Amino acid sequence: MGKETLVVGSKVKDFIKDSDLRSDGDLVEALSSKVEEMLKCAMSRCKENGRSTVRPCDL
Repeated sequence: MGKETLVVGSKVKDFIKDSDLRSDGDLVEALSSKVEEMLKCAMSRCKENGRSTVRPCDL
């Protein structure tokens, strides 16, 4: 399975642009990788706690 983009690129770019900054072409991919890492950790914590629902506290 290839890398899937987990964030909405246009939203990320608009958010940065609203602060009068520009975003690098690879930013969305890097951010998506960070989100994937966070979700994997959250899912692991969820399983360790015997739950099947990932909650905000797992982040």
